Amino acid sequence: MDHAEEAQRLFVQGYNCAQAVFCAFCDMTGMDIDAAARLSSSFGGGMGRLREVCGTVSGALLALGILRGYDDPKDPEQKKAHYALVQEYARRFREKNGTIVCRELLKGIPVTPGGVPEERTPEFYARRPCLRLAGEAAAILDEMLAETKADKKSSEFRVQIRS
Repeated sequence: MDHAEEAQRLFVQGYNCAQAVFCAFCDMTGMDIDAAARLSSSFGGGMGRLREVCGTVSGALLALGILRGYDDPKDPEQKKAHYALVQEYARRFREKNGTIVCRELLKGIPVTPGGVPEERTPEFYARRPCLRLAGEAAAILDEMLAETKADKKSSEFRVQIRS
């Protein structure tokens, strides 16, 4: 699957930026799209439109955690290795876009204040980089996943959420 194209397709369907990227990786995480969308819903617009860390980055890092994360709180080497992956992801995203912060990515682009998302119109897509960023965020994650080997635990991991 081309995760970059899938992330962009999901964004155009109306998923927020974090959801679009995270849900694009459902084929790898084993999550159903409804659970993935709920889990990542808070991170759109730089965390609930607070314009903090870009939602596309948050969505990618959620997937990275499932696919290459650690689960032993007493193993500092696993934590260190995972944080190095997170930092490398952020470095690559910054290299392409200058920042990982939503408000900086949207600098100079008029946005409506508050918690109400803007209507997805052709003008919305034309003036914002979000669609492009969703594709880039997913592509960077795909590159990193190809470069890193999953340990046995993470490669067998499948998320199960009870509704």
